[in-house]
Amino acid sequence: MAAKEKEVKEKPLDKMTAKELRELAKEIPEISGIHGMNKAELVSEIKTSRGIVEEKKAQPDASIREIKKKIKTLKTEQQAAIEAKDRKLSVIYRRRIARLKKKTRNAA
Repeated sequence: MAAKEKEVKEKPLDKMTAKELRELAKEIPEISGIHGMNKAELVSEIKTSRGIVEEKKAQPDASIREIKKKIKTLKTEQQAAIEAKDRKLSVIYRRRIARLKKKTRNAA
């Protein structure tokens, strides 16, 4: 009966802040590198350690970090195109960057 009361009082993992999730993850010995993780990674690790199966949403084709890496490389290529005075290519890069930024906003 006490276990059920504790489950009722605990907030859902998705509603917890990153700070609360870190405190919760500190109590679980299987999880390491807690302070380097973001909220989504913490929730995922806690769920796997508790044996909770995550329902997969329609995942974006790449994680946000990978998309941001692509954006960074495109920005350097765009800068090179601007310096080479290739307006057409710089516009293409600008559009690609805008699309990727939109993907990151939708994925979050």
